[in-house]
Amino acid sequence: MKKLLKGLLWLVLMVALVAPVGVAVAKTTFETSERSISIGAHQATLRPDYSGEIVFDAGPLLPMVKMPVDDPRFGIGATIYLGDADVTTLDELVARDAVIASQPDGEVAAVRAALRDMWIDSALRGVGVAMALLVLSFVVWSAVGADRRAELAAQWRRPNRRRLVGGAVAVGLVAASVVVVVRSDPSSATNDVSWVKLTEAFPELVVDQPFVEKLELSDGAALRGGETIISGALTTYQASSEFFDELAETAKDVRVRKPDDNQTVALVVTDRHDNVAMDPTARQIAENAEASLLLDLGDDTSNGAAWEEFSINSLAREFEDFDVVAVAGNHDQGTHIADYMRDSGFTLLDGEPVDVDRIRFIGSSDPRSSGLTKGYTGDEDDNIAAISQQDEELTEAACDDGDVAVALVHSGASAKQLAQSGCVDLILSGHLHRQVGPNVVVSEDGDPTVTLATGTTGGAIYAFALGTGLRREAQMTLVTFERGKPVGVQLVDIDTGGAITPQDYVELDDLIADSPDMPDEEDEE
Repeated sequence: MKKLLKGLLWLVLMVALVAPVGVAVAKTTFETSERSISIGAHQATLRPDYSGEIVFDAGPLLPMVKMPVDDPRFGIGATIYLGDADVTTLDELVARDAVIASQPDGEVAAVRAALRDMWIDSALRGVGVAMALLVLSFVVWSAVGADRRAELAAQWRRPNRRRLVGGAVAVGLVAASVVVVVRSDPSSATNDVSWVKLTEAFPELVVDQPFVEKLELSDGAALRGGETIISGALTTYQASSEFFDELAETAKDVRVRKPDDNQTVALVVTDRHDNVAMDPTARQIAENAEASLLLDLGDDTSNGAAWEEFSINSLAREFEDFDVVAVAGNHDQGTHIADYMRDSGFTLLDGEPVDVDRIRFIGSSDPRSSGLTKGYTGDEDDNIAAISQQDEELTEAACDDGDVAVALVHSGASAKQLAQSGCVDLILSGHLHRQVGPNVVVSEDGDPTVTLATGTTGGAIYAFALGTGLRREAQMTLVTFERGKPVGVQLVDIDTGGAITPQDYVELDDLIADSPDMPDEEDEE
């Protein structure tokens, strides 16, 4: 029993000795780490600290921006160095950032997630180092052997040696404590900077969101020299916030069909083209319809660039409690946006049937590149061949499966054969930026398929939707399911003035029964 207690005492002592080292390693690793992320229209570098504040540094031409962290656990903050963006003028860049800033929740969530991951990685490294030291100490303890340990203990009991060794241990513990307790200056990059509140620098600014009151700008030549640009950005921010905030409020009073018992509803969005300001309105329409599923038909971005992650961040944030089934569009081409959809928890369809919320889906991303994307070749024959191959593969997979309820494609051209096969109940598409359907296509065997193209949810003209309002009429669709099968659709129109008009709910059985292409009972006999 005495040996056991002595062993436990030594273990506690060793843990007490290595724990400060582990904490120091974790802290130092966190403070010296950095991560590349996309913020708004920029590729950016995130460097954490313990300032309890977030500082945005866009370079020498614009003032730095500082804001407190809403949840300053452990005093964690960061400096974000904003990098390149694919714009040609500073005015254009600032205006774009202003629109994105009007709906900041997605970007805030992305920064918070990055800081959390960096903190966890640093903590794990600290734990790893502490455990390695503990194991090493145990190995050395065992290798020395009981006899040699007894000799060393006898020597340590001599008064002078005891004081020397005890002093060394005390110094070690104090040094470790100093490393843990003493923090490097958390604002070393900005401690010589004078700050002025945004509302004081621009008193004409109408404060419509609480976080705006907390923003501070670095005072100096960049602020004075960039007043015109900043003032223009603030005007853009205000106009965007006013229009889209009012639109989301209007959506609260929009009456759409609610599901009956044993029914579920999905919201369909498509061709958002970076217009994150529409996402709160889409969410409100979904709540009005008691939807629980989001179907994203692609073209969430304009050119599939890494900086456009903010569009996926916003959608993921706004519908964080929804299952999301998605395909990428021709403007999302390349692997980055598709991979980011997966990383954000979306079910990205890849040509094989999958079940989500007891509904069987099939679909795949658009194989083409738009004229704005990196992979564009200008060869329309290649595009036609790619679409035809996609259609053939989806048709074969759906017909072999036999139980697919819904196909998701970005363009209806990717599912013409599929529609004529009768192997799915409903085909949903976008791409055209205008509504087409719902229409009924009947196979040679008399099996019906309903096709529907939804207009642009972002209100986009070509691939551009960011702005202080809608560039054209926007649209989204509500699809009702019962026992895993689509039974009805309802489209919702939003005009450029902010009026929201739900279309009549369409029962798919009635639509099919009224189709002139459906064989009557005598023909079937």
